[in-house]
Amino acid sequence: MKPIDILLVEDNPADVLLTQEAFEEADFPHHLHHARDGVDALAFLRREQHYADVPRPDVVLMDLNMPRMSGLEVLDILKLDEELRNIPVIVLTTSRAESDIWRSYNLHANAYIPKPVSIGDFVEVVRSLGNFWFKRVALPPNHRP
Repeated sequence: MKPIDILLVEDNPADVLLTQEAFEEADFPHHLHHARDGVDALAFLRREQHYADVPRPDVVLMDLNMPRMSGLEVLDILKLDEELRNIPVIVLTTSRAESDIWRSYNLHANAYIPKPVSIGDFVEVVRSLGNFWFKRVALPPNHRP
């Protein structure tokens, strides 16, 4: 199985560290890349600036509440971009607001997962993501357009 390239879009350093640790415990080959906010994520996805040689991610894990550009704004831009719209986006956020859930799905998020509070539950969410998205789902072929 070839490693899955995952772009984590998250501004909270503690959540980044927790996500990295959870993925290290996960049982599937992967490369976890990080963008600190929506502006950084778009630069990564478009391979701009110092991201010119990064791989196209197989999936994006994205928080909603970030500075400079929210996850919802990024999702809106991504799903309108012909070259990027087929990259699955999983919203992983602390928000449990119905309006955020509805808006995310209306903007074509592929899944919406509220972040668990406990570390153990968070690790279990990452394992579940791995088992479903990276072992069961057929992802679009990862290629440079």
